[in-house]
Amino acid sequence: MEEPLCNVEFLKSNSTYVARVQSDIGGLREYRSGSLEEILEQVIIDLQEEFESARP
Repeated sequence: MEEPLCNVEFLKSNSTYVARVQSDIGGLREYRSGSLEEILEQVIIDLQEEFESARP
């Protein structure tokens, strides 16, 4: 059976990118950057760390 691990939204407002990430472990958090590459990298790193530390 599948269950969602997290919800990720990427938005763009003028020249700023916003990522909203929500998970049971880390709760709701928001990232902002002028660079899409930078915001993607930060979200990936944070999610990797979060789910690696949650392993039994």
